[in-house]
Amino acid sequence: MPTDSLPRQLARTRRFTLGAPTQPSVTADGATVLFLRSRGGTDPLTCLWALDTGTGEERLIADPAALGAGEGDGELPEAERIRRERARVSAGGITAYSTDATGRLAVFTLGGALWLADCERGTVRPVRTAAEVYDPRLDLAGRRIAYVGGGALRVVTVDGTDDRALAEPEAADVAYGIAEHAAAESMYRTRAHWWSPDGTALLVARVDNRPVSTLYLADPADPQQRPRTIRYPLAGTANAEVTLRLLGLDGARTEVRWDRTAFEYVTAAGWDAHGPYAAVQTRDQRTVRTLAIEPDGTTRLLAERHDEHWVELVPGLPVRTAAGALVDAADLGDTRHLTVDGKPVTPPGLQLAEVLGTEGERILFTALDEPTETQLWSREPDGGLRKLSDGPGVHSGTGRAGTLVLTTRAEGHPAGRSTVLRAGHPALPLTSHAQPPVLTARPELLRLGPRELRAALFLPTGHRPEDGPLPVLLAPYAGPALRIVTTGGAWWGLVSQWYADQGFAVLAVDGRGTPGRGPHWDKTIHGDKAGPALEDQVEGLHAAARLRPGLLDLDRVAIRGWSYGGYLAALAVLRRPDVFHAAVAGAAPTDQRLYDTHWQERFLGHPDEHPERYDACSLLADAPKLRRPLLIVHGLADDNVLPVHALRLSGALLAAGRPHELLPLSNTAHDPRDETVAENLHHHELAFLKRSLGLG
Repeated sequence: MPTDSLPRQLARTRRFTLGAPTQPSVTADGATVLFLRSRGGTDPLTCLWALDTGTGEERLIADPAALGAGEGDGELPEAERIRRERARVSAGGITAYSTDATGRLAVFTLGGALWLADCERGTVRPVRTAAEVYDPRLDLAGRRIAYVGGGALRVVTVDGTDDRALAEPEAADVAYGIAEHAAAESMYRTRAHWWSPDGTALLVARVDNRPVSTLYLADPADPQQRPRTIRYPLAGTANAEVTLRLLGLDGARTEVRWDRTAFEYVTAAGWDAHGPYAAVQTRDQRTVRTLAIEPDGTTRLLAERHDEHWVELVPGLPVRTAAGALVDAADLGDTRHLTVDGKPVTPPGLQLAEVLGTEGERILFTALDEPTETQLWSREPDGGLRKLSDGPGVHSGTGRAGTLVLTTRAEGHPAGRSTVLRAGHPALPLTSHAQPPVLTARPELLRLGPRELRAALFLPTGHRPEDGPLPVLLAPYAGPALRIVTTGGAWWGLVSQWYADQGFAVLAVDGRGTPGRGPHWDKTIHGDKAGPALEDQVEGLHAAARLRPGLLDLDRVAIRGWSYGGYLAALAVLRRPDVFHAAVAGAAPTDQRLYDTHWQERFLGHPDEHPERYDACSLLADAPKLRRPLLIVHGLADDNVLPVHALRLSGALLAAGRPHELLPLSNTAHDPRDETVAENLHHHELAFLKRSLGLG
């Protein structure tokens, strides 16, 4: 396969995830690892598999292609039966699963139908339900399945009998058991119902979206199609009203009570052996309380965190150990610590990233002492810390009953390699069918300037110093959502290498605000998402030029990016045309008031209280300043960064008489996935950059 097909390979392999094992879980006895994987590197149909940790044998548990119609599908109208069958395939097969406490039983959906797998026996059967199924969850005993159907929270027994609604929506925009937009997109909370350990009740979120702004997404390429209606909480506007209910199988309904006026966000919740609990947060995000929920719906304060800027939410927290110790996080000095009952248990300089789970008193988590790497750690029952991974890469994992699944992403393995580790047993790989990339990324990791900005420099394959200076392409994300300068071998490094092989020196810089370097670093962007980020790109570029004299041609510098990176690219040519000579801005949030509440207000505050921050960080007022080539790219079906961002910037540029290019992508969401679109988009960007820099 030729090198210039990398853009198509990225789309065909879904960024190298197809064929790679994902979502591993370990059974209660540690003898089996369940996981999802498709049969090949371009096969989108994901199956459920099991690995015997004693023998290393893998067994296929559930293959969507072989399961066929669900129970009751034969009674459906032909059109609906066909729709469900297509949905099974188009959805990518089994996208998630839930197990009982032992891990023997697992449930999943295909095309809205519910299936139950006995992973020990290797059997799979449909479960009849009264509605299409979303987010099914087995109780710990494996007797019943809770699911969302038609906005109602329903429960059905595993044999398909006694399907009933525990709570039904009172209006069209009310739902039980589905996470609201802000929670799913910005709080790491993607679920909204939790079983009690004894399987007799559930803690359920009720989401009322009626106060939320109604937006309409139309497809101009298909004017006969009705616009899609979405509820989207724009910065400064009303959020969904989220409340919690205790719902018993005996019909009992109890509303959970806390100061919802002051604490409107529910950032996390759960139910363990010590009872139900929830974490709630103020609108300004400076205070988070963890609450124990009593049987009568009253709440009791377990812990409170406060920060003058914002309380950073850590995935997987809060949670409790078997003995009831509260596991949480605390920003002390310039370290984000893991805490147990309020006491830091990790050392200064080790930055907590995510808590992956607890078993007894053991806590499994990831943390960083170097921003380019992520290591897997455990806090042992005796209070000691144990590092479970080693070497460069981005490491994660899951474990139970002495069995650990270690997943490592490193150069050459963008989807990662998963290995099953048990004391006294040989290491067992989870077989991956992911395609190897058609090119090899060769990043040189750098520390640039007085801030020691982490950066990656990509040069054309075979480049020699005597070949002369290279035009420069900055390829940042540089936002608070993620780091891209790592030893994890991610797909975006391959894209940077592809552009380098077209004749550029490609430089990626993680500046202030990117995660992994401590609370002070994170929060330097409070009130200003534009200034520090742009300053660090300029400083990184100039520092790299000083470090590699004669290599970078500073008279030919372009910048490209997507999402926040696209915003930064447009910002660069608008505010620093003395440094940047061309830009490609993809899916860029150009008007900060048109992004969601929880994310945007975290950094800029409420727009009614701080309008100057939103004005300073938005790009529309800068339109008259444009004097460099700018290509704006946006998917017209993007419901994350709405297409209005591109259209308003383009409109402002046109009104100011500033030439630019606008490339709308029909039927494309936030991330282009169509093979042809993905491939040709990169070639279009490449041609634009070469033309704009006079490269011929």
